[in-house]
Amino acid sequence: MGLCKLGCVPWLLGILFLSSLELLCMADVHYYDFIVRESNFTRLCTTKSMLVVNDSYPGPEIRVHRGDTVFVNVHNHGSYGFTIHWHGVKQPRNPWSDGPEFVTQCPIQPGTNFTYQVILSDEIGTLWWHAHSDWTRGSVHGAFVILPAPHETYPFHPPDADQTIILESWYNDDYLELIRNSTLDGQAVGIPNAYAINGHLGDTYDCNDTIFRMEVNYQDTYLLRIINAAMNEEKFFSIANHTLIVVAQDASYVTRFATDYIMITPGQTMDVLVHANQNIGQYYMVMRNFHDSAASSNNNLTTAIFQYKNSVGGPRNNASLVSLPEPDDSNATSSFLSRIRNLRVRQNPPLRVPRAIHRRVYIAISTNSIPCTNDSVCITEERFVAALNNVSFVFPVIDILQAYYKRSINGVFTKDFPLEPPEYYNFTGDLTILNRNVTMGTKVVMLNYGEAVEIVFQATQFGAGGSHPFHLHGFSFYRVGSGSGNFNNVTDPKSYNLVDPPLINTVHVPASGWVALRFFANNPGVWFSHCHFERHSSWGMDTVFIVKNGGTKATSIRPPPASGMPVCSGA
Repeated sequence: MGLCKLGCVPWLLGILFLSSLELLCMADVHYYDFIVRESNFTRLCTTKSMLVVNDSYPGPEIRVHRGDTVFVNVHNHGSYGFTIHWHGVKQPRNPWSDGPEFVTQCPIQPGTNFTYQVILSDEIGTLWWHAHSDWTRGSVHGAFVILPAPHETYPFHPPDADQTIILESWYNDDYLELIRNSTLDGQAVGIPNAYAINGHLGDTYDCNDTIFRMEVNYQDTYLLRIINAAMNEEKFFSIANHTLIVVAQDASYVTRFATDYIMITPGQTMDVLVHANQNIGQYYMVMRNFHDSAASSNNNLTTAIFQYKNSVGGPRNNASLVSLPEPDDSNATSSFLSRIRNLRVRQNPPLRVPRAIHRRVYIAISTNSIPCTNDSVCITEERFVAALNNVSFVFPVIDILQAYYKRSINGVFTKDFPLEPPEYYNFTGDLTILNRNVTMGTKVVMLNYGEAVEIVFQATQFGAGGSHPFHLHGFSFYRVGSGSGNFNNVTDPKSYNLVDPPLINTVHVPASGWVALRFFANNPGVWFSHCHFERHSSWGMDTVFIVKNGGTKATSIRPPPASGMPVCSGA
C-alpha cells in the first residue's frame, strides 16, 4: 500500500473489467473484481495461510469520488462462505448489498461469485470494507476512499498527498478456527499475538523484520486516512514530534483541532493532517490499546516509520518515549472525543439534528454466562454470551431481509425487541450478586419511515465491563450526548449537544456510562446494529432495525438484484 498522490488514477487500485474508453464515458461508475482465496503470510517466524482479497493483506483500496456507484464482483475461491460489508456506506434503499451474513444476505459459497452494487450518497473522506462473516474480517478488509466530487474542494488547504493507515490485529492462528473453537468450548478467544500497521508488525516484537515506512517530503502536508480494523481493541495513535490535525471522522468533516494523539475505536475512520516540518530524519508512528475492562489485553506498542526523504537513517527515538496516554487512561479518551464537533460547511450534509423524538430506544449492554448446551464441549459448566436488553441475538439460517421482503417466509425473526431494559437496576454498580437471565432470539426493532429516533446505549458492569464500539448499518447518526453512570432521562438530555454534534456511524460507549444518538429513519431496509468488538458480536451483542417503506417508490426498498442473491442453505 504505497503513498498515493491525490491525482492518481483510481482504476489502478483495483482489478477493473472496463476498457479505458468505457471508463471515460462512465466516470461515475467503477468496477472492481475481488478474488478471495487463501494465501501464505509469515509473521513472528510463523507462516500461515489466510483468506485475503487479491492476495494482499490488507486488501486492495477502492478509490472513487463522492456520489459514485461502485460494482464489486466478489469471487469466492476459498473453502467456506463469507460476505462483504461496505462499512459506513449508507446504501440508500439498497440493503441487498449491505453485506452482514444472515441479516441481509446469505454467504457467497465457495466456487461462486456475487456482485455488490455500492451506492454512495453524501459520504466524503475515508471508509472501509470488510468481511462480515464470523471473524473473517481479520484478514479480509481494505480501505474505501471517497474523494471530493470533481466540482468540490476540501474545506481546508489541499494536502500534498494522502496515505491510508490501517490498524490491525494479528493472530498466528486461523481467524475462522479461532471463533469456531471459542464457540465450541464456550470461552473467549485469546488476545492477539501482535498488532499491525498496514500489515506490518513493526520492530517491537521478537522475530519480526517488517515495518511500514511512509516516506515524506520536508514541508509537505499529508492527509492520513486512519482506519481501526482491529478485532477487539480501541487504539491510541501518535507520531513522534509531530502534531495531528483532526479534520474528519467516519466520512464526515469535523471542526479542525490539533492533538498529540487520537483515540479510534474498531470500525471508526479518522482523517488527520500532519505537516512534515521537523528535522529530516525518521520518526516513529506508534499505536497501542486503550483498554478499560477486566478482560485480558495485549498492550504492546506497535510501530511504523514516518521517514523524511534523503534521511540518512540511523537510530530513531525510542518508541516508548512517544507521547501516548496510558492504556487505561479513560480521561484521555473522553477528553479527545469531547473535542469532535460537526463542521458547518457545504461539503458536509446539512445539519439536521432531530429535536422532537418519535421513537426512543434505551439499550442496556451486558456480557453474560449461560449453561453449556449438549452440543458444546465447554471447558467450564457455563459459556459466554452477550446481550442487549437481556436478548442475545441468534443468527437465522435464512437472512432476515429475504424473509421480510418476501413476506411469505415465517419464523425467521420476531418484531418484539424490547425498547427498554426489562428491569431497571444500578447498571454501573456492583452486579456480582445479580444473575441476569438472557433470552436467546432473533428479535428486531420496527421503525416507521421518517421517524425521529433516539437510541441511548447504556454500558453495564456485567461480565468484564468496559466500553463498547457500536455500529449501525445504513445510517450516520448524531452523537448528541455522553456521560458516566446511569442515564437519567430527565436531567441528562439537558446536556445534549444539538448545535454541532458529530455525524458518525460507529460510536464509543464509555465504560460505566452511556451515549445518546439521534437520526431520522429515512432509509428503508433491514439494518444491522452491533458491537464492533468481534468477540461481543459473536456472543450475541447485536440487533436489527427494520425501517418500513414510505408511501412512494422513492421511499421504498429497491427490488433485489435481477441476477439474484446468494442462496441460503436453510431456504
